[in-house]
Amino acid sequence: MNLVRTPLQILRDHRRAYLIANLVIYGLVLAGFGLGLAFPELAAARATTLQGDGTADLVLAVFSNPWLFAVTILAVNVITVSLLAIILPSLVIPFAGIAIFGYRAVVIGITLAPTTEATWIAMIPHSLTVVIEFQAYILLTLGAYLLGRAWVTPSFVGEDLHRRGYLEGLRTLGLLALAAFALLIIGALYEAFSLRYLVPVLLLG
Repeated sequence: MNLVRTPLQILRDHRRAYLIANLVIYGLVLAGFGLGLAFPELAAARATTLQGDGTADLVLAVFSNPWLFAVTILAVNVITVSLLAIILPSLVIPFAGIAIFGYRAVVIGITLAPTTEATWIAMIPHSLTVVIEFQAYILLTLGAYLLGRAWVTPSFVGEDLHRRGYLEGLRTLGLLALAAFALLIIGALYEAFSLRYLVPVLLLG
């Protein structure tokens, strides 16, 4: 229970930063979504990229097994987005993960932009996936922000040395990362089962 209360306490203590993170990140996703709708060639280019790098083939290979599909989604979201785009850059350069993920949020928005009637229908249940998974990313970007603040200005966390500020910020990021991981598990399960079973029913209807 302590692991549940602690991330919630962090959000309460930094509610303004959390609110701003929500507005900015969801805003970037919507901006990318709008770009994809306004310029369909951007969405088509993203689809070509996903086919070229093997992502599309991987999805097709595991799609029939929703549990394996969910594990694959979770692995991609944890490794390529959470770790490589947000956490690891922020451990080296203050706030770097926030900038990198901001760009990724726009790209994801472009990728999500529907180009056919079928993809518009798929977005009905998939929009919940976006909300869940991006809440996880927002927690991580908030953690990256708090790590950067504590690192650059140790007094922000009541410390007088940058090293101590870094360690305190790292602890906060770690607690938020646990909550984010739980959300990513929920998001991966919902995404896999909704795409496997719910979307086909909607398309047939």
